[in-house]
Amino acid sequence: MSAPTPAPLPAGLDGGTVFRSLFSAYPDGLLLVDAAGCIVMANPMAASLLGYAVDELVGSSVDALVPDGIRQRHAAYREAYAKAPRTRPMGTQMELVARRRDGSEAMVEIALSPLQDHGLPYVVAAIRDIAEYPRVKQALQRARYSEHVAQLGRLAVDARDPQQLLERVPSIAAEALEVDTALVLLLEHSGLALRVAAGVGLLAAEALGATLVPRSDTPLGLVMAQGQPVIVEDCRTDPRFAASPECLAAGLASSMAVPLLDRGRVIGALLVRSRQPRRFGDEEQRFLESLASLLGTSLQRAQTEEALNHAQRLESVGQLTGGIAHDFNNLLTVIQGNLQVLEELPALAQDGVGQQLVNAAMRASRRGAELTGKLLAFSRRQVLQPSVVDVPALLNPLAELLRRTLDQRIRISVEVEPGCPPVLADPGQLEAALLNIAINARDAMLDGGHLGFRAAAADLPVLGARLREELGEGRFICISVADTGTGMPESVKERAFEPFFTTKQVGRGTGLGLSAVYGFVKQSRGAVALDSAPGQGTTIRLYLPVPGGAQVAAPDEEVQSHGVPVGLRVLLVEDDAEVREVAQHFLTHLGCSFRICANAEEALPLLTPEADVELLISDIALGPGMRGTELARVAQQRLPGLAVLLMSGFSAELLDADRESPADWELLPKPYSRSQLARAIASTLARRGI
Repeated sequence: MSAPTPAPLPAGLDGGTVFRSLFSAYPDGLLLVDAAGCIVMANPMAASLLGYAVDELVGSSVDALVPDGIRQRHAAYREAYAKAPRTRPMGTQMELVARRRDGSEAMVEIALSPLQDHGLPYVVAAIRDIAEYPRVKQALQRARYSEHVAQLGRLAVDARDPQQLLERVPSIAAEALEVDTALVLLLEHSGLALRVAAGVGLLAAEALGATLVPRSDTPLGLVMAQGQPVIVEDCRTDPRFAASPECLAAGLASSMAVPLLDRGRVIGALLVRSRQPRRFGDEEQRFLESLASLLGTSLQRAQTEEALNHAQRLESVGQLTGGIAHDFNNLLTVIQGNLQVLEELPALAQDGVGQQLVNAAMRASRRGAELTGKLLAFSRRQVLQPSVVDVPALLNPLAELLRRTLDQRIRISVEVEPGCPPVLADPGQLEAALLNIAINARDAMLDGGHLGFRAAAADLPVLGARLREELGEGRFICISVADTGTGMPESVKERAFEPFFTTKQVGRGTGLGLSAVYGFVKQSRGAVALDSAPGQGTTIRLYLPVPGGAQVAAPDEEVQSHGVPVGLRVLLVEDDAEVREVAQHFLTHLGCSFRICANAEEALPLLTPEADVELLISDIALGPGMRGTELARVAQQRLPGLAVLLMSGFSAELLDADRESPADWELLPKPYSRSQLARAIASTLARRGI
């Protein structure tokens, strides 16, 4: 069958003119290649696609357009094709790669049309840049976004400093999205404002470190309120938000903000802006959310590690200070006991100077006892008597006391949420903790200010991960104390609860006030949070548990001391020789009949019905052998009517050692005076009905 006869050309046109016009105007790149692979003709589209001038392409080898890695294979394919040329349309073969003049590569489709059937020894190669295809552009875009997310992921794994990650995220976002501005904003501790933590691009330098309140009529306000991404296609026409004058002046039209989350809680936002309207779509949103997720996880990890290190450091310091306080209390028992004996010596009765010296030493020893008490509070080894505390009944009288004693320029307010339930805590220790905080606040407001107490039910879902983990299950009350003082820099905040750390002048503070608060709250199954910044005041929040179903009654009134019976038969067990000597003086003065042992092993043979012991007085820590609590348990098994009085320099050691200890075991903290020993003995005997 013969080929169809082509239609005649319109009048005035010749074939050469039409061919050259079509060749030049064709939308794909066209190359006319001879049998040797030499380019005979090239149209402007091919030159543009490959980065050459038309004249540069003509006369060059087609192999120059093939990447080095596949050039050898391409030569073999071209040789095979020359032996059996055939038409190969676009889209029927795999996608190829062309090498541009500058060495870069382009993904292309190539169609081949041999002209041998027309008696011409040439092949026409049509080249199309498939990167312009929507599906290919989308795939390339996704690949680029994925590579940037992977880049941030590698940095998140390697970087130990969260600030390094914060500073890198805006650059990655701006580079990947090709936007004009990228910012990371973090929620301040107050929960009311956002701080620009890092940023690049237009307006970023001016915004760094600034704080802003995320109002509901702004994209950031909506992100913080709903925890969902917000896209503004064009701030000049979006009816939801008022356009920022700064953004309008800079020509920024579209924006996108996604939330930064910490275990479901919004802690900030990642914001990008572009001069191009309608710049952001679903792909951009998914990419920015991936960056925000990685950043949020990294910040959460850094915060958790920091909290763990801080807790471990405080725990180590607590164990150390508890041991020191225990030993120091033994020393104070000896000092106070001997001073009391010395005070009553007849030779000093008429010696005024001697009495003054003894009294001064007694006052100093009492101050030492107060310091060890604060150390024990920090190490959570003090005796607590938790009861149901009515919060308004505690705060209002405390505020009145402070109004009379603090600087009159300090305004004091109390705010208690209606229906605020009571807390379960030791009322005396809670009041002391609040007083400690108030005194610190006074020292931070030398020119006056405002000191505010507030109590409300704690909203656990909005608390940080660290506080939620510390508190665990149950309901809690938050009692906050806020001042308008000088505030604390980060370096001071990190050490605020450490014992003996103080920024006050020498002689104006021991550095044990906040450490005692920390220990008391932790021992009460609560948590402490501190928010402060230079020039912005300080807020300390105490989270204390609400009583459960089984209500804890208020502590019984102190058993009335009816005196120590003369001739009371006592077995004293104390491993410290000097403390034994003090106790012996006291028991002798009280008219007791006693035997003394240095450890439990010496005491056990004496605990028989024949010994006729009425009261066992024992230290709890008795060296490497049996503890005082074990000795007391064995003693009461042998002698059911025996009264037990335990002593400890740790104060709470009895409770820590044995939670099942009988309620009639009395605990006498060291150091103790003769009158305190007498009251403890009387109380113990009264509990046993002796």
